[in-house]
Amino acid sequence: MFRKILFFLFVAVAFSIVVYNPLATSEPSANPDDPAKEDLTRVEYPSLATVPWTGHFVKPNDTLESLFGADWPTVARFNRIDRRHVYPGMTIKVPKDLAAAKNYCPLPAEYPEAKRYGKYILIDLTEQWMGAYENGKLKFSAPAATGAAGHETPVGLYRIDARDRQHTSSLYQTEDGSAQYPMDNAMRFHIGPDNVSYWIHARDLPGKPASHGCVGLFDEGMQNRVYGIPEKPVLIDSQKFYAWAVGENEYEDDSGHLEELEDGPAVEVRGANPVYRK
Repeated sequence: MFRKILFFLFVAVAFSIVVYNPLATSEPSANPDDPAKEDLTRVEYPSLATVPWTGHFVKPNDTLESLFGADWPTVARFNRIDRRHVYPGMTIKVPKDLAAAKNYCPLPAEYPEAKRYGKYILIDLTEQWMGAYENGKLKFSAPAATGAAGHETPVGLYRIDARDRQHTSSLYQTEDGSAQYPMDNAMRFHIGPDNVSYWIHARDLPGKPASHGCVGLFDEGMQNRVYGIPEKPVLIDSQKFYAWAVGENEYEDDSGHLEELEDGPAVEVRGANPVYRK
């Protein structure tokens, strides 16, 4: 009798294993440990302490355009990230008032230190942001990607002394190793004691400090040329800063190659890299 009971129990368990359809996870979600630091809500920018925002987990097939329509550039700038670096599995910040966030800028509208300069560039490492000042008043600004931990952009007061519209890195290559890393619209502002040059130039923006010391600005035109995406470039801050600081309105015809400059705009690098909350 006992054996019969065991047999029926075995059959019942085997049957349940075959026919039972376990519940699938209803929604993908972020890894709470965040080993790849993909959660950009953990990057602390002091200016956001008074700006209401919420975190959004990026799901498969999500893009900034599909999520936010015409407001996607506002969200990209808010996160200091380009479209190529928004992918499933990461978490981004979304301002609760998108209309108000269009005017978001963490830099002061007037900067006393810049008043005695015709043109002055302020790079704030803590905010990962860069501003163009004329006689102390902010003309425009943009997100930036500065040196990552161990390669921090040096702080101090410098001056742009060279331009190179078609500059490429002598040290680093593109992700597929097919070419030297492009540094379009490059403006050199410092040469270190180890003879390493620091430039402001076009680059990818992943939403956090990421370079080897240079300062990168949005340039989807460069990304389209190198990676084939995005199809329609929109964010081209590096071109705007280049034209304003060292363009042909300020200097003679631009050859597109390395040219030494005199009396370039002053460049101040201040602060320290933002804190990444655990």
